[in-house]
Amino acid sequence: MNKPSVVIVEDDEVLLKVLLDELNDAGIDVSSALDGEEGLKKIQEKRPDLVLLDLLLPKKSGFEVLEDMKQATETRGIPVMILSMLGQDEDIKRGLGLGANDYIVKSQHAVGEVVEKVKNFFTKESHPPAK
Repeated sequence: MNKPSVVIVEDDEVLLKVLLDELNDAGIDVSSALDGEEGLKKIQEKRPDLVLLDLLLPKKSGFEVLEDMKQATETRGIPVMILSMLGQDEDIKRGLGLGANDYIVKSQHAVGEVVEKVKNFFTKESHPPAK
């Protein structure tokens, strides 16, 4: 079986490194981007099994990346977990309304919990690696 793949779009380099290390250790193929434009390119190029997407990003916001993904046929079906400091109801509703599968507020979850959520995502029978 091929390793599941994730693209992380996150501008906090410390958090990004921790997530990369933890997910790699969990046997997940991980790519990353530090801004929304680079993130969208990586998502289009890699076609990952899952995207972890921050909302407050340089160049292009996570909301814009999500909108662009869901409008393009080739990336529309890729599941997205939003990972953001924005915890207001309207932000959560907007993210889920744009097609995100999950919304994780960074301040309410330890990195270990985020990694567990990603691992659990791939162990569910409904989300095996696409390849």
